[in-house]
Amino acid sequence: MGFLQDFLPSSYHGSMILLFLFFINGGASLEISPQSSTGRDQAASCNIFQGSWVLDDSYPLYDSSQCSFLDPEFDCLKNGRPDHMYLKQRWQPLGCDLPKFDATKFLSQLRGKKMMFVGDSLGRNQWTSLMCMLTAAVPSSRTRFVKGQPMSSLTFLDYGFSLMFYKAPYLVDIKLDSNGRVLKLDSIQQAQCWKDIDVLVFNSGHWWQHIGPQQQGWDYIEVGGRMSRDMNRSLAYATGLKTWANWIETNIDPAMTKVFFQGFPATHFNPSEWNGTSKKACAGETQPVEGSTYPAGRPPLQLVVDGVLAGMTKPAVSLLDITALTQLRKDGHPSVYNEDRNAGAVDCSHYCLAGVPDAWNQLVYASLFSS
Repeated sequence: MGFLQDFLPSSYHGSMILLFLFFINGGASLEISPQSSTGRDQAASCNIFQGSWVLDDSYPLYDSSQCSFLDPEFDCLKNGRPDHMYLKQRWQPLGCDLPKFDATKFLSQLRGKKMMFVGDSLGRNQWTSLMCMLTAAVPSSRTRFVKGQPMSSLTFLDYGFSLMFYKAPYLVDIKLDSNGRVLKLDSIQQAQCWKDIDVLVFNSGHWWQHIGPQQQGWDYIEVGGRMSRDMNRSLAYATGLKTWANWIETNIDPAMTKVFFQGFPATHFNPSEWNGTSKKACAGETQPVEGSTYPAGRPPLQLVVDGVLAGMTKPAVSLLDITALTQLRKDGHPSVYNEDRNAGAVDCSHYCLAGVPDAWNQLVYASLFSS
């Protein structure tokens, strides 16, 4: 179809996306079901990514006021959120129970190792959650925190364990040249910083939807030596993920490194998706969606993730399929109780801490240590 039909106009969606996924996977057919099977091998008795939220008086897992690493944008209680029931929600898979998060076991099993979250602020949301979960459980353990750009780290000195975050919203490279900021869909040189890590948790997605020079992180897109002002975002996302997938298959030994890809965390800006009537997006929501089914379907960009992972030839990546469980948590966002609350900002993308990302880390724990 030519060179992606000169990047294709932004109106191309649906079947064109699936056709492109067929193309980038070398002609291998893809069967994308509503629920990806990539993560199913992580629990023998059930799919730990399907379930519902239940009240549990033993929650939250930590006191957010005692976590010195908590970013102000995630600290909903400090920002004045008056309701507390969102803190008492526990993820309950259908057909089995998640193992209790044991911080001492986690640190002992990963003694002398490195774990890195790579991606955007949703990855930082999860990284911050894990720092709070671990330090709350082992408060006497000596730590060293280093905040940097693009990488920050917390080292548990008594265990020789490093927990890191590397900011890379698109995973592929952005380079400055005479044209400005260029998003290079087929370049991933920064990945050299991700080698020799024992556990990698990647995420990318939300930034691919940002439109306009003030919102997106680039001025031009380049692929195959050709630049464009823009292209179909789902196709751009698929191309970038394919570059990342090729790097994983070339550089990562599954016997030595465990790799997760964080699924697409749901946003709640459109109340019609959960049959709501509010005109203020997620603001004012205090309860999860009842049951285990979300009225809106699987997000289009998550279908892209499913397709790229299905096309990988090595079983090197486990999908941390948090899409369904986050879709149910319309109440879990900072909403108006965020760092910019005085400016009237409503955050329905990130999640409060303590809160929903703690469940993501419980799922990682179950995947690493329950077998």
